Amino acid sequence: MDTITHGPANLFDPQTKPQLVSKQFAFTEGPAANTHGDVFFTDQPNNSIWKYATDGKLTLFSNHTGRSNGMYFDKHGNLLTCADEQNQIWSIAADGTKYKVLINDYNGHKFNGPNDLWVDGRGGIFFTDPYYQRDYWTRKHPEIDGEKVYYLPPGQTQAIMVSDKLKKPNGIAGTSDGKYLYVADIGGDKTYRFTIGANGALTEQQLFTAQGSDGMTLDDEGNVYLTGKGVSIFNPKGEKVGWIEIAEPWTANLCFGGKNRDVLFITASKAVYTFQMKVKGASKNASKQK
Repeated sequence: MDTITHGPANLFDPQTKPQLVSKQFAFTEGPAANTHGDVFFTDQPNNSIWKYATDGKLTLFSNHTGRSNGMYFDKHGNLLTCADEQNQIWSIAADGTKYKVLINDYNGHKFNGPNDLWVDGRGGIFFTDPYYQRDYWTRKHPEIDGEKVYYLPPGQTQAIMVSDKLKKPNGIAGTSDGKYLYVADIGGDKTYRFTIGANGALTEQQLFTAQGSDGMTLDDEGNVYLTGKGVSIFNPKGEKVGWIEIAEPWTANLCFGGKNRDVLFITASKAVYTFQMKVKGASKNASKQK
């Protein structure tokens, strides 16, 4: 069966098809693009991070990643990762040789398992903390009551809980102006939009769409891309305007990469795909928040 795609002509050519990059992994997640447009993604069960360069070359970046899941580059070129082997947030140097633990616990208790993150213009980190029992953990129960969203202020080592109103928060992404944060509640099958205030405070929680998501990303026109069964595209009003079928059991996450930031890079089960867009990914770290 042919791949199905539909959406406004300004988003992508209707004849465009997803292009398979590789299908050699156990479960792919956490794609993040550096300033050059190279995309890094995780193969979490194999505890590895791979690099897909703008020239199409695929190479192993690191095989010591703390079971990294969601990732995002900071403005210094460090790769920030949700390393849920020990339920931490890591910062991995650009060459992959060194890492630093940015946060280890919440008030002395292990996080459930940091899953996905987004970095604001000040360098603060928003991250989701759902509980998914991992076979590489010795513990069988969470140490924290509830599955929440946290904010790690720049330069700090203690996180602030900024939302406890979601059932199982997962995908997370903010607008380039730093005004709004989208969080997918995969447990409640909904996605919400929050207004970002001082020191990461989240207010004005609004239902964006009655669809949850694993990962998510935004383009420079404010459209929101959700994952799960293929890729669903919503305009800023929360109206579904496009869909990209991915021939895999599950589409986990995605980001914009490539030299012009106009290639959608999609992690899906054991595979990764690219999809040519007419729009670019939302600008990163453009916020001037106070």
